[in-house]
Amino acid sequence: MCFLRQPFTLTLLFLTLPPLVTIAEDEDEPAPRRARPAPVVSPVFHEKNKVTFQVKAPKATEVALAGEMTEGRVPMTKNKDGLWSITLEAVPPGIYGYGLTIDGVKMVDPGNPSLKPQRAPRTSILYVPGDKSHDFKDVPHGTVHQHDYFSDPVKRFRQLRVYTPPGYESSDESYPLLVLQHGHSDTFATWTDHGKAHWILDNLIAAGEAKPMIVVMLDGHPVPESFGGALSAENAEELRIDLLETVLPMIEQKYRIKPGRENRAIAGLSMGGFHALTIGLNELDTFAWIGAFSAGIPERNAIATALDQPHQTNEQLHLLWIACGEDDFLLPRNKLAIAELDASGITHEWVLTQGGHTWPVWRDYLARFAPRLFK
Repeated sequence: MCFLRQPFTLTLLFLTLPPLVTIAEDEDEPAPRRARPAPVVSPVFHEKNKVTFQVKAPKATEVALAGEMTEGRVPMTKNKDGLWSITLEAVPPGIYGYGLTIDGVKMVDPGNPSLKPQRAPRTSILYVPGDKSHDFKDVPHGTVHQHDYFSDPVKRFRQLRVYTPPGYESSDESYPLLVLQHGHSDTFATWTDHGKAHWILDNLIAAGEAKPMIVVMLDGHPVPESFGGALSAENAEELRIDLLETVLPMIEQKYRIKPGRENRAIAGLSMGGFHALTIGLNELDTFAWIGAFSAGIPERNAIATALDQPHQTNEQLHLLWIACGEDDFLLPRNKLAIAELDASGITHEWVLTQGGHTWPVWRDYLARFAPRLFK
């Protein structure tokens, strides 16, 4: 049998390729990568607490700095490379909030990774070491814990932080509790990230000036729409429900808290002061110590029960401490509140200080208030 092989045709397809790059024998090293420009770091510290702030904005026409360490907005100057800068002389030790305005837009300092926790972040943090009472010191330190939780009574996801004093983990001792609230637009993290409340308490405890205590810091805006309404009665009521029905039972279960109202305090700044007065004066079976720092003042009807029963209120209150700065825009309302307390016969302490509605003032108030507690 014969098999015939049929002829076949092989077609080759040629693809058009780009010409090969010829590398000379002396070009065996890869081309150097373009150097990344050095980042603009801000602030920059010099001797004698001189501080330079700088930002690269070559197309900007106007840049200014404003913060708790300046008097209003301070114009910055631009060099030929588009770098704007300003140097402040001898900034006093402390922690300050500040921001930049670039062609009318308020913003954080892009060269500074330290940001104040806020609902609409636009504040950077300047920390100038050297404040003996409020600075970080080589003393025993407490611990800051964070808890995420769902609050059944208010049907919301919530967050809070807890400070436990030095030695908590190595002992079986129980401690009194301070509820410490932030101001309008801030968050549960602001008292620690910006106010450094844990540093202040560490220092006071180490010096024997304050009793060791546990501090819980709640988010003061349980109602999202309350951002923009610092004196929202609805927000204060929802915070009260969350605090009493969810947070206190949770904290008492997770931490060693001394029982009894004499071991409970509530305080806050600005909106947090409004919350401390509103909740504290209506919950004297829970709190015996109340502090209001530059507080928003509740309407009389919101605290009428306490005002109308001065004998009972005075018996239950161990301390009602109210402080405000002489340059604070809330000073007139605080003075009216003090007059109302005087007229009602409610025992209180009124502290008028220098300063305005700023964090350096509130940090000092915490350092004054905490030593008064639980004694």
